[in-house]
Amino acid sequence: MPLSFSEQLEGWLDSDSPKTLGGLGEVFSEKTFAVAALLLMLPAALPLPTGGVTHVLEAITVLVAAEMVLGLTTIWLPARWRHRELGAAMTGRALPVVIRWVRRLERFSRPRAAATMRSGPVRRLLGVVLIAFAVGAALAPPFSGLDTLPALGAVVVCLSMILEDAAILIIGVVVGLVGIVVEVALGAAVVDLFRRLW
Repeated sequence: MPLSFSEQLEGWLDSDSPKTLGGLGEVFSEKTFAVAALLLMLPAALPLPTGGVTHVLEAITVLVAAEMVLGLTTIWLPARWRHRELGAAMTGRALPVVIRWVRRLERFSRPRAAATMRSGPVRRLLGVVLIAFAVGAALAPPFSGLDTLPALGAVVVCLSMILEDAAILIIGVVVGLVGIVVEVALGAAVVDLFRRLW
């Protein structure tokens, strides 16, 4: 019986292999893009202070997702990004929480439209969705917390790709779109307020 994603992720986390984006390809093969984007967007999806590092991770997510749009089968990253360790905060705190969430999700998830989700055109479309959510999270005003929903949408979309579950995909898209709508609406309200004041 094949290992579940949570078991694979836990095994990788407990192994002696380097915890880098480049090391993901050896473990997760065809799902490397989704796993990489999940790990990159995770810090922005958590309501924790990150000191601006999320913008760098969102930029890398856009690059990874653009490679999905182009139909690449392996991730290309600059050597500096590919070999950079994920860090103790990610491997010691964030990932164990993700593994617990995923384990719960795996109890209810099942392949829904799995063949469709693996198809080239759908993968390219999901790459566009991830780019939109990463850019939406990056454009959120600093310290506003408005980046959380678009980033969470991206994380859930990545989980849907990993678990090959179209129902989870729909949830992720809705969460991300709601986040972007809220961000745009509040931004427009702030601009309107400044116009009235001046």
